[in-house]
Amino acid sequence: MTERKKIAVLISGRGSNMASLISACMDPAYPAEITLVISNRPGAAGLERAAEFGIETATVDHTEFSRDREAFERVLDEKLKQHGIEFVALAGFMRLLSPWFVTQWRDRLINIHPALLPSFKGLHTHERALEEGVKLHGATVHFVSAEMDDGPIIIQGAVPVLDGDTPDTLGARVLAVEHQIYPKALELVASGRAKVKDQRVAISGEDADLADRTLIVP
Repeated sequence: MTERKKIAVLISGRGSNMASLISACMDPAYPAEITLVISNRPGAAGLERAAEFGIETATVDHTEFSRDREAFERVLDEKLKQHGIEFVALAGFMRLLSPWFVTQWRDRLINIHPALLPSFKGLHTHERALEEGVKLHGATVHFVSAEMDDGPIIIQGAVPVLDGDTPDTLGARVLAVEHQIYPKALELVASGRAKVKDQRVAISGEDADLADRTLIVP
């Protein structure tokens, strides 16, 4: 079997999507293993959760860097390199990353966003989807670019917006989709079957027939 890629997950809170990635990595045939979880917030619940699985954890507290974002990111980058990390997955990491950091990890840095990008970038996506009256809402896994919630799309998952939905009910269904598509996206990236070509993601091998790479959940 090909050697599994070393993954770091960056979190700021409970790490719900981190947990779905950890579960996927428990399969010996999965092409990636999470070897490090880093939070920018001391005491983040996800750190304890990761430690329960025997995963090494660390904290790089962004408040100690006097708003010097690049100084914070240089410490973060050094920790990743010290651990031989090959790919980085953002899972509720509530920090905007600078062009410097994104360049360091170009095409090796992925994120999940609770909306069907390019719609509803930023926060409060479920409220905004309901306000706009869209019929489909969902989540997107993408390679990270220097722009917020931007970059080549790997896979998306969609759910219908139902009559009577609230931000909470809609958000719960979207979160269930996130837990399905993030492990699949990481698998594609870690295996080398998903690569960026001309600012789009090309998928090769057994998943090449994922035509639009959108999962529709009833």
